[in-house]
Amino acid sequence: MPENKGFQEGAMRWIDRIPMLWLAGIAVYLAGAPFVPEPHLVEKWRMLLQGSLSKPIDIFDLLLHTVPMVVLAIRLWRDAQRRRDKR
Repeated sequence: MPENKGFQEGAMRWIDRIPMLWLAGIAVYLAGAPFVPEPHLVEKWRMLLQGSLSKPIDIFDLLLHTVPMVVLAIRLWRDAQRRRDKR
């Protein structure tokens, strides 16, 4: 298990090095793109909830548009933890 912890810390340090402005911009842009007629993220999540998300391209699209938001959430959580630990 110790090697797993090292991998996790390395991945977290990688996330910490991404500039927050870039990370937020990419996450917001990909969450909304394409903006017309409907964001892919909304469409793919609806397909997932309806059980019709089955094509590989649709699954890839879901991951492509969701992963930056997940990374941003992890970064914000880690920043909040660090601020809390400094108190």
